[in-house]
Formats: sequence, C-alpha cells, structure tokens
Amino acid sequence: MNSTVHAFRLERGADLKSSILEAVSELNITAGCVLSVVGCLSKAEIRLADENESVVLEGPLEIIQLSGTLTPLHVHLHMSVSDRQGSVRGGHVLEGCTVSHTAEVCLMAFNGLTFSREFDESTGFTELTIRPGTTL
Repeated sequence: MNSTVHAFRLERGADLKSSILEAVSELNITAGCVLSVVGCLSKAEIRLADENESVVLEGPLEIIQLSGTLTPLHVHLHMSVSDRQGSVRGGHVLEGCTVSHTAEVCLMAFNGLTFSREFDESTGFTELTIRPGTTL
C-alpha cells in the first residue's frame, strides 16, 4: 500500500471540520488520516468525553494537536487547543470551529484502502471499517 500527502491552508472564517471534509471529497480520499494541523481559531466547539456534553470555547485559541481518520462521508477528528493563559482543553471536533487567521492542514491518503463508518451494536456508535479499495 502506498500513500499520498496533501497540504493546503484554510483562511480566516473557514469552518475547520467542514473544510477538511470538503477537501477529502475534492481530493477523492477514500481512506486517510490527519498528519498535522497548525493554526488559530476564534472559536472552538468540541464534544467532551462523556459523549453528551459539548462546550464552546471563545478565542483566540492555538491548535495544539489535531488527529483523526478520514472517510469519504465523515471526518472523525479530535483536537486540543490552548487559550491566552496556555490552558489546554480538548475533545471531539464539531462544526463551528472557526479559523481566526490561518490553519495549515496536512492529510495523508492511504491508496488501496477504503474507510467507512458502520453502526456497531457493541458500542452503539458508527465505527471505522477498513476494506481493500481501488488504488488511485
């Protein structure tokens, strides 16, 4: 299996999650992951670990770390951000994370695989499914 790296920059006002999903679609990524995201947010919306509560964090915020898996129809992203005092919060990325200045995004596509998400009765959530796919 080989891979392809894609890099792009998001500008002020872009929604982080929906912009990454749009790039996955435009780049025809059938299976991938986030390599790196460096940037700033004016607002972050994250779901906390209990799966029921989300929080809105007002910026300025620095993206400390962002990781995730990429499927053609869904991006599963987790992120840590720091505020002006250096306090760090993190969780599951929701729509509404707004780029304040820029965000430099590097994605990796796994050629020859297809990722999807399917309901798993044991967890009660849609979980990652990995299958051989068409090499791009």
